[in-house]
Amino acid sequence: MKFIRFVIMACMAAALAACESKSNVRITNDKPVAVQTKSRSEPIFYNGKTYHLDFTSSGGNDFAMAVSGMGAGQKKDAVAVATSSLGYFACPDGQKGHLTGEPVYSGDKWRMQAKCG
Repeated sequence: MKFIRFVIMACMAAALAACESKSNVRITNDKPVAVQTKSRSEPIFYNGKTYHLDFTSSGGNDFAMAVSGMGAGQKKDAVAVATSSLGYFACPDGQKGHLTGEPVYSGDKWRMQAKCG
């Protein structure tokens, strides 16, 4: 009986030892990742269509953005594409992109200024 108990305990110990615990959790007191200031040009799939997003850092957290492939009546969609994409591509973890002024439709593009925060 002791032998069976020993075998069971050995198997359980081996199973626990085989478990590897790697954590991808960021501790909240870690410094946030810096804002990505590199210019980007990305195709963005939104509501079943592909649009094109260009953004360039204007310094600090500010970005000049342009969304093409949308019409003059798609202001709300252009803002959604720009702000969510900025949050994904350039803002530190947990920050979202938001507009700093009104979007303008010119030259078949929605142009706007946005920032992280």
